[in-house]
Amino acid sequence: MNKPVEILKRYWGFDSFRAQQLETINAVLNNQDVITLLPTGGGKSLCYQIPALIKDGICIVVSPLIALINDQIDSLKAKGITALNIPAGSDQDEIVRIFDNLKYGNYKFLYLSPERIQSKFIQEKIKQLPISFFAIDEAHCISEWGQDFRPSYTLLSVLKELKENTSIIALTATATSKVINDIEVILKLENTTLFKKSFYKENLSYTILKSEDKLYRLQQIFSKTNSPAIIYVNSRKRTFEIANFLKANGFKATSYHGGLTSVEKETAYKSWLSNSTPIIVATNAFGMGIDRPDVNLVVHYDIPSSVENYVQEAGRAGRDGKKSYAIMLTNTSDLKLTLNLFENAQPSLAEIKLVHSKLYQYFQIAKGEHIETSFDFNILDFSSIYNLKVRKVFNALQLLNNFGIIELNHFGQKRSSIQFLINRNELYNYKSNDNIKRKLLDTLLRMYGGVFEQEVRINEFSIAKHLGSTSQRVIKLLDELNTEEVINYQKSSKNSSLFFLHPREDNLTINRFSKKIQQVLQHKYNKLKTLVNLIENDTVCRSIQILNYFEEKSHKDCGICDVCLAKQKVQNISSEVLDIIKTHGEISSRDICNKLNYKERDILIHLRKLLAEEKIKVSNYNTYLLA
Repeated sequence: MNKPVEILKRYWGFDSFRAQQLETINAVLNNQDVITLLPTGGGKSLCYQIPALIKDGICIVVSPLIALINDQIDSLKAKGITALNIPAGSDQDEIVRIFDNLKYGNYKFLYLSPERIQSKFIQEKIKQLPISFFAIDEAHCISEWGQDFRPSYTLLSVLKELKENTSIIALTATATSKVINDIEVILKLENTTLFKKSFYKENLSYTILKSEDKLYRLQQIFSKTNSPAIIYVNSRKRTFEIANFLKANGFKATSYHGGLTSVEKETAYKSWLSNSTPIIVATNAFGMGIDRPDVNLVVHYDIPSSVENYVQEAGRAGRDGKKSYAIMLTNTSDLKLTLNLFENAQPSLAEIKLVHSKLYQYFQIAKGEHIETSFDFNILDFSSIYNLKVRKVFNALQLLNNFGIIELNHFGQKRSSIQFLINRNELYNYKSNDNIKRKLLDTLLRMYGGVFEQEVRINEFSIAKHLGSTSQRVIKLLDELNTEEVINYQKSSKNSSLFFLHPREDNLTINRFSKKIQQVLQHKYNKLKTLVNLIENDTVCRSIQILNYFEEKSHKDCGICDVCLAKQKVQNISSEVLDIIKTHGEISSRDICNKLNYKERDILIHLRKLLAEEKIKVSNYNTYLLA
């Protein structure tokens, strides 16, 4: 079994490929350098996964997000396909072991971050592997004109040096011609074959809905549809708020964001997939690898950060080809707030330099000193000590990370965990002595398996909910049990692991990248402004605006977006007013309004328009007749 369609059927259960997939796969099998541009839902990952299963050797996949790498590996493992990555914080011995497994363990995929590939040690190890080809996922990160520029991506041309005559496939969902050109030049691709699918979706209706009461609008929208839906919001807190609001109003909804544990994510996803909760309220952490064809509606409750992100997220509706809707809820206050939040959250170059210098001060690192071990870093503590805004610090750290000045292994919360230190018999005797803790211990045993054998992650809030108590009370009881050595209780931590990748040189380090950093900051702002212009422009078809952004020329209106429907409504009113005047010969404006199911204001506007066009006239009795 080595035909692409046979592998597709065996592992993914599909009988045929989508547009451009098979062409891309065949080009990779023929050892060509390839750039594939497929919109969200186009099945980009199959374009390298299937040829990797056919070809001898290991496919190295470069991906920018640890979460995305983990999701891809989990998905492959669930299909019985072998894949590995190098976990954050792995020491040299662990890396040697991983590469030995790759050599002798029949693995087909190695997933790496672009930063990992810059390690000379890992480069030497890659040279020793039988590589089938390289796959560069989210390849738009190569270009400073892409929406998620990652300077480490610009160094990936080293792949051609490590393995001469080894082909590369670069994949992305959103890229302009500038970005595509950068991908080709920076990766040193030769005789590149480009596969590009149009961004036009004839079945997707883009609608910008202006409303001062967005929650009421949500109620209206979901009272008219029962189909699976995604609501995108910009904060983790809001995922819960909107989901709870919908549930309180009789709708079945769940929430999803990047801070959930893998179990919580899987529970929310399966609940949505099975239609137990057909509405999922999520941050943009939800979507990568999501391939549900029957989603009929995507709602943006908050404004996304760019046209690329909007199109990617909206494109998760209508993959089955049926008419679907992408609705963005917004108002004047929203637009102002979004621009203000952006400006307040984006650090200037001077502020980035300040955060950088304070990091060395925070960890007491002397000038010229380079410490190669990681530091435990708490962003809230750091921001508080130096009186800095957390959002600006977060974005400054992201930029420092992206430019290879520091490395942050994760932002996010390490979940709490417990493990029992006494056996079941000892626990039975202990429980009889304390009625208050008995219920807590019983609850722990019911909710979590394996707590005697290993460390198990827990959620204090969920435990409190089962007990009818508060999470603060549960934490206090767990602390007491920990002190009594009944359990080993590790509280959740919001810390990150931070590495300094350069000796302390203060501003000299950043000055090397200052021009590029300023370009990235300006480009982010320009992208947001472009999206705001799309929202405010209600005279040009939404699809045409989107296609123009991606340099696809189209002069044909989609006919189903809010702008097109408004134009059709305008034409309908004028023609219906004319028909009534033709039928009655002479008629008052009041009688015309009584006969038409439109707002009086709109009808009067069209009467004035028809008068200006000299298609009708007004009699001495203030009635209307044909001119």
